[in-house]
Formats: sequence, C-alpha cells, structure tokens
Amino acid sequence: MGKLRPGAAEWRAPGHTGRPRPFQSLLLLLWTLLHCVLGSSAQGPGEWTPWGSWSRCSSSCGRGVSVRSRRCIRLPGEEPCWESGHEYRVCQLPDCPPGAVPFRDLQCALYNGHPVLGTQKTYQWIPFHGAPNQCDLNCLAEGHAFYHSFGRVLDGTPCSPGAQGLCVAGRCLSAGCDGVLGSGALEDRCGRCGGANDSCLFVQRVFRDAGAFAGYWNVTLIPEGARHIRVAHRSRNHLALMGVDGRYVLNGNWEVSPPGTYEAAGTRVVYARAAAPQETLHAAGPTSQDLLLQILLQEPNPGIQFEFWLPRERYGPFQVQTQARGWPVRQPQPREVEARAPIAPPPLMPTLAPDPCPPCPDTRGRAHRLLHYCGSDFVFQARVVGRHRQAQETRYEVHIQLIYKNRWPLRTREYVWAPARCPCPPLAPQQEYLMAIRRLVSPDGTQDRLLLPHAGYARPWSPAEDSRIRLAARRCPV
Repeated sequence: MGKLRPGAAEWRAPGHTGRPRPFQSLLLLLWTLLHCVLGSSAQGPGEWTPWGSWSRCSSSCGRGVSVRSRRCIRLPGEEPCWESGHEYRVCQLPDCPPGAVPFRDLQCALYNGHPVLGTQKTYQWIPFHGAPNQCDLNCLAEGHAFYHSFGRVLDGTPCSPGAQGLCVAGRCLSAGCDGVLGSGALEDRCGRCGGANDSCLFVQRVFRDAGAFAGYWNVTLIPEGARHIRVAHRSRNHLALMGVDGRYVLNGNWEVSPPGTYEAAGTRVVYARAAAPQETLHAAGPTSQDLLLQILLQEPNPGIQFEFWLPRERYGPFQVQTQARGWPVRQPQPREVEARAPIAPPPLMPTLAPDPCPPCPDTRGRAHRLLHYCGSDFVFQARVVGRHRQAQETRYEVHIQLIYKNRWPLRTREYVWAPARCPCPPLAPQQEYLMAIRRLVSPDGTQDRLLLPHAGYARPWSPAEDSRIRLAARRCPV
C-alpha cells in the first residue's frame, strides 16, 4: 500500500479546527484506497501470456534453430516480467547434400560486389574465424589482409566449423538435453533430462573370487538398460565381454584384443590397457541387451571393481538372475595357473573355539530390531554353511534364501564377517538366521566386506520373526 502524502492525515476543511466530519473522513478513506491501487510504488512483476507455437527452422538442411515467443502483460506500476520472452530450440533437418555452401559463407557472400568501408571499392568476402566474437559476421576480403564485421550472424549459425553451439541473438549457446538452447539442462545418471538420479540404482561391487585353474570366470551380468558402466582391475589377467549370442566382444577364445572402441549391445565400449598392468572398460550405455563380464584368469585375482547404473524396474530381475546363477559360476579350463602365482585360501583357524567366550549382551526388544533394520545395508534370511576363525575375526559362509532389504546386489553365497573371535551374537552352522548386515569398504578399496556388527541383529529365523522384521521395514524414517 502506498504512503499518504505529508500532512494528508491532518487535512481539514477551510475554517474547521475540530475533529473531521463523517463526510470528510469518508473522502479521506476513498483517497487513501485509490492511492494504494494506482500509486506509483511497484506492485511486483507482470504475467506472461502462454507460449506461442514454434517457428519454422532457420535452416533448410542440417541443424538450425526454431523460436517461440510470449508477451508480458503488466498493470500500471508493475515491474517488467522476469526471464525472457523468447525461447530457442535446436531443430534437426536432413543433412545438407555434399557440396552445399555453409550458412556463414552464404551470409558473407551477400556483400560480394557491394561497396563497404565508405568507398566505392568492392570485395569478395569469405568467413573469418579469428575474430573475438564468433557470433559476429566477420568476413575476410579475399586477396587482402583485413576483415570486416557486418554485425551479428543470423540465428542458427554454427559458432565455429564443427562446433555444437549455435549463435542466438549474438551469443553462442549450447543446447541442453531438452533441446532448448541455453537451458543448461543435463541428463542424470539414469538418462532422464533434468532428473535427480532417483529413477535408477547404483550397482557397485568388487569381485574377489579366485580359482585354481586358468581360464574364463564369470564376474557379473551387465543387464539390459545399464548406463555409465565402469570396470577396472590391476593384474596380468584380462577382462572379457560376451554377448547374449555367446560371441565374445573382446578377449575371447584365449586371444587378447587390442585396446580401442568396440560396439556391443547398442553402446560403445572403450577398452584400455596400460603397462602397469591395468585394464579398464567404460561404456556410456544404455545397453540394449545383456552382457556377460568375465575374467581370463592367468594369475591370482586381486579384485575387479565394477559399477553401473540400472533402472529401478530392472534391478529386481537382475538380482533374480544373478542369484539363480549363483555368481560367480566357475568355468575352469584345463590349464594350470602359473606356479609363481598359486591361488590358495588363507590359513584358517580350527572351527572350534579354544577358549570359552563370555556371555553376549542382551539384544532383545523392538527398539533394537528397528535400530539395526533401518541402519543396515542388507537384511536377509540365510543358512550358515561354514564358520572359520581367522586371527581376531570370525568369517561365516552363508547361503542367502530370502532378501528383505539390499542396497547393492547380493550373490547366493556370501561371506559375513564378525569383528571378534567370540562374536555376538554367535551363529551356529547349519542353522537359519534373520540378519541385519552392513557393508564395510576400506578407504583404499582393498576390502569390501559384509559385516555383522558386535551386538548386532541376528536371530533364528521363524515365521514370527519374519512378521516382526516386515513390520520394522514400514517404520523406518524416509
């Protein structure tokens, strides 16, 4: 609301020195309201009309721009509308025929034979790309050592030969993933324009299984729809990639492929090998079909890191496939590993504890169950098939039967580590438990473990315990 003019509140009729009369008070109120509505103070920005339709493409072939406009409607006293009244997008027409004259060349040629620079002398003009503003029509006089700027180039002119940017209103703009020039919109890791990485899941693991024979070993299935695939390892072994038809994309049939770019499952796979030795695979995706990642084993496997992003709706089928196959599926070949690099399991302590263990703390109660379920990375039902004590740790080999929660893929057989020789709670071989497990990755990436914390959640599985854990799943904070 606007302010009253100085003295307006003390206005009196001539000759009147007492309180304002009712009629005069009414006039004062009407004047104040009118001043608030039509006063000179700003009332905020105006409003845009809806966008008009897109114009025809600025080019007759190749890439160009199309524009649409809107008008700003504002009342007296309102500020101009925010943002712009024009929006430009890239339009893609069929490629120009061979030998077609480039758009910038055509614009320079318009001045051929016309006098410029205040003289009657004429020149033949060709584009000059060394000027500071690449969106000015800078043309070089053929046979002379000078150029002239004829103002801005037309909208839709490439900023420079081979560049993706286009000139619009004298500025070089790149198109976002939405096709709008200057929008800055980017694709997220899921391939959604302007997304927030919430429509896909990040799959990341370190494959550490080793075998006693040289040959091809399955590492993981890279499912259809995977994006931003990355695989790396440091060893004399070789990564191998196989399609669903059983044909190798690279490093198949005991033959090492040269580094380079390979076409596979609708994407380009960049294979690099360094003398360190180190091998990497990168692919932007998305894959149009499944791929099988393998390792051609020649020496002990120090660990293969792999990761990719997968649409949420494909994660469940991927998990079922990997568990059904029991990755890793060993496929030994009739060749022995080099003698200098034997593959043998680390020495294990006897399965029986030499010393009695103290009693474990009481971990019963709904609060304890809720705390560990919500704070864990994995919750599953599993049968303990083996137990070994190694130094001051206990390693359980478990067969996973039912998964309630997982933030990363799980295999049918996993190792679960407990940080003590007398873990709490203790797990008995050949018994089924419902466990809440955390993932622990060392800072240098050399260890990637499933950890059962001390005094964590591991209880004998029963239908009642199944009901309790499902109830806990619904009570975790979002």
